[in-house]
Amino acid sequence: MNIAEGLSVLELGNKEHQMHPTLIFDEDDVVLIDAGLPGQFENVSEEIVKAGVSVDRIDKIIITHHDIDHIGGLASVVKNSKSEVEVLSHAGEKSYIEGDKMPVKMTPERLNSMPEDKRNETLEMLKKLKVKVSRTIEDGEVLPYCGGIEVIYTPGHTPGHTCLYLKKYKTLVTGDALNVFDGKLTGPNPVFTFDMKQATESLKKLSKYDIQTVICYHGGVFTDNPNERIAEIANREII
Repeated sequence: MNIAEGLSVLELGNKEHQMHPTLIFDEDDVVLIDAGLPGQFENVSEEIVKAGVSVDRIDKIIITHHDIDHIGGLASVVKNSKSEVEVLSHAGEKSYIEGDKMPVKMTPERLNSMPEDKRNETLEMLKKLKVKVSRTIEDGEVLPYCGGIEVIYTPGHTPGHTCLYLKKYKTLVTGDALNVFDGKLTGPNPVFTFDMKQATESLKKLSKYDIQTVICYHGGVFTDNPNERIAEIANREII
């Protein structure tokens, strides 16, 4: 789905469990934000072609955080691009993306609760998803691509979660810090959030941005007074 010239939202999976990576591009760079699940490369490619770009032009991938629905397709995209792909993430996510640490939500208790064959299958899959992070990005850093992409460190959903502000488009890419449900912007999902109190507190950092469009990985695009709605969510007390 094209939002503006050089900005598209991909639609992966089915309508019930749809995911929305973001694609930003100009004559110099093609930047993908998050990469879908394992096995979705064909879907990713089709969506990128719909946006008017070839997948082999992707030269940068920014990962908001290391959950499998965000990094599962990363290795395939890197492998299939004809460009040298630079993978960027916050330092707090790097060791998970590179496979040096287990995903924070893949706890020993969760692994031990699985049947042995399922546990072994999961561990093998995680090994195959490992990708080297080319460099880490920091809070407040402005990446000089496609009109400027500002990094906003928003820990809570995971330890190194980041949102990204697309300066040219006045658009916030939220990762899983926010969601759209039934057309309404909502906060982080407590079922899947590592530290709910921290995740909600992180949203207060968004108050300084002029946000006209929000892109949520789960739920898609939201444009109905986003600054006001984000402030409402951020100021709720989490006990």
